[in-house]
Amino acid sequence: MKDVQNEKDERNIAIDKVGVRGIRYPITVLDRMDKEQHTIADINMYVDLPHHFRGTHMSRFIEILNEHRKNIHIDRLAAILKQMRETFDAGSAHIEMKFPYFISKPAPVSKAEGMMDYECTFEAVSGKDGDDAILGIKVPVMTLCPCSKEISREGAHNQRGMVSLQIRYSQMVWIEELIDIVEACASSPIYSLLKRPDEKHVTEHSYANPKFVEDVVREVAVAMNAHPKITWYRVEAENFESIHNHNAYAALEKKKG
Repeated sequence: MKDVQNEKDERNIAIDKVGVRGIRYPITVLDRMDKEQHTIADINMYVDLPHHFRGTHMSRFIEILNEHRKNIHIDRLAAILKQMRETFDAGSAHIEMKFPYFISKPAPVSKAEGMMDYECTFEAVSGKDGDDAILGIKVPVMTLCPCSKEISREGAHNQRGMVSLQIRYSQMVWIEELIDIVEACASSPIYSLLKRPDEKHVTEHSYANPKFVEDVVREVAVAMNAHPKITWYRVEAENFESIHNHNAYAALEKKKG
């Protein structure tokens, strides 16, 4: 049959990324407690396309995934990227994954166990200049407003927030470790299951530990700067304000060294 994708293109324009998006696929993630955790990822796969080719063979992306279906593991993505470059004769290959990661988390006083899910992302690229990878997490937290506490005779407004952290690293860093770091930088962690003594603890703990979004991103930055395995980071904090119809936001990024 005629191979239309391999037809010569006369427009002389290369394409940075061409591929497939929105693939739902089972993957395995390293788990600090149980060694491995099985989850479902939304996967995007791309390669660059030279100017002289009209198109690429989209089915080959799925074929590569299927070849690795029993071994799709974040720390083994280099082999998939290498095969993508070889299969498509490409200068660069990219893969992006978004997946839920689950942790059994005890309440602070009663120790009642509840499952928390965290949205994680992993982006990796392999090219002629080398490989690169970014791990990302989104951690829900609680913050209590320092200004509200200072000016109010009774109470202070608090809200749920979301901290997004992306890192590059020289050695593997546990997802759980990053979650612990972020939660320690907020007014309080968030839990899926709380009994009355737990609610009292969370309320009082957050009141004693007020934080602006600016405080949160700076505290995370201090921890990232001190972490020997992290070479670059970007942190964002967004509060879903409880007394305003807008959100509060802060972000910073740093390449270490």
